[in-house]
Amino acid sequence: MEEPQRVIRAAYAESTITVYQAYSPEIGLPAAREGRFPSVWKRDRMTWIKPSFLWMMYRCGWASKAGQETVLAVEIGRDGFEWALRHACLSSYARGVHPDRATWQRELKRAPARVQWDPERNLHLQPLPYRSLQLGLSGEAVRRYADEWTVSIRDVTPLAHEIHALVNGGDLDPATRLLPQERPYP
Repeated sequence: MEEPQRVIRAAYAESTITVYQAYSPEIGLPAAREGRFPSVWKRDRMTWIKPSFLWMMYRCGWASKAGQETVLAVEIGRDGFEWALRHACLSSYARGVHPDRATWQRELKRAPARVQWDPERNLHLQPLPYRSLQLGLSGEAVRRYADEWTVSIRDVTPLAHEIHALVNGGDLDPATRLLPQERPYP
């Protein structure tokens, strides 16, 4: 069966979905310890959440890029995630979706969330022919994310390092078994 071009792949339960973010240890470690983002976390800037673990690994280089050494699994309420999707605008103009570029630009300025579709990644972080969601949150969406939607925050940096070591050693089956169980989000 052929993979759909765009689908949200995520680990989720009845009322929650797991998204990933990577931060410096100064932000990531207190967030995981306290279960909420620390005061140094900036609420006035856009924050991007990623339901795909491997896309996050691509983005942060298996938790090795400067300022992205701590990978967080943030469990949020599905109602909040779906609110963000309902209030989102595509991050780039799409003919046929928007009447014209000016309308899209107005929608983008007003929208508290942005949808961006990026190539999904395999264990070697190479692009796959289908895309995964990145969801950018700003303004009201950032406040809701931090104050209402977040259920728990876990540091999954050790998991990222363990999977990466297995991949580097050519042990792809054990690495695959350690990946979060993501499936198409309804």
